[in-house]
Amino acid sequence: MPETIPQRNLCELYETYNRREFVHPDPLEFLYDYQDLRDREIVGLVASSLAYGGVRQILKGVKSVLERMESPHSFLKDSSRESLIRTFKDFKYRFTTGEELAGMLYGIKQVVEQHGSLQACFVNALRDDHETVIPALTEFVKELSAVFESRPRSLLPSPAAGSACKRVNLFLRWMVRRDEVDPGGWDDVPASKLIVPLDTHMHRISLQLGLTKRKQANLRAACEITAAFRGIEPEDPVRYDFALTRLGIRDDLDPREFLKSCNVILS
Repeated sequence: MPETIPQRNLCELYETYNRREFVHPDPLEFLYDYQDLRDREIVGLVASSLAYGGVRQILKGVKSVLERMESPHSFLKDSSRESLIRTFKDFKYRFTTGEELAGMLYGIKQVVEQHGSLQACFVNALRDDHETVIPALTEFVKELSAVFESRPRSLLPSPAAGSACKRVNLFLRWMVRRDEVDPGGWDDVPASKLIVPLDTHMHRISLQLGLTKRKQANLRAACEITAAFRGIEPEDPVRYDFALTRLGIRDDLDPREFLKSCNVILS
């Protein structure tokens, strides 16, 4: 972590904004309605996969999916590929079609049937000597995507392609970490191995804070930023992700003022 960025500033930001009251509007809020971990992990994967575009439209899209599945785990258990296609035939969110969504849900069903849960599938690919979740995440996405049979898919990007994989890393943050914001549940995955969910907003902040010099918001940049955070939070490198992403989102939080407090020289 660059010396010009005092840890106390990050801690103050975390203590102030890492609260449940500041979650809305965020697709994370859907997870709070599901106490059964078998349901929550499915909801989390659906909500994170659709987390692209305007936040209001994201919430509308996720809600449209979940309204058709009272208990996601039971719903998928009793569904066939054909019934999923029928159920979501009229679903459309930006460039995600109902058929692609049905394909992902069928992939979830198959993984759960084979491993018992999404967590079990992920943990099966995670090794003690893995520095990060990237190898396990690559296998996890591969298993979930097997039903697409190499056809194009937008909901489940793989680290193997060099993408920052913001949405699946966001899913892991939700499921692995446990605090007032992140509900957790995947207790067998160490938070120390998580990767920052990197999008253009987080990338811009990280550039300004000196956490990376990479100009592209790709997987290498995400790993570099995560390594910088791991320097002060070895056991929880994505601890500050939620609070930092409030910068520029909330009207009462001026990103320029925060950067100045961190001794960052603004141009």
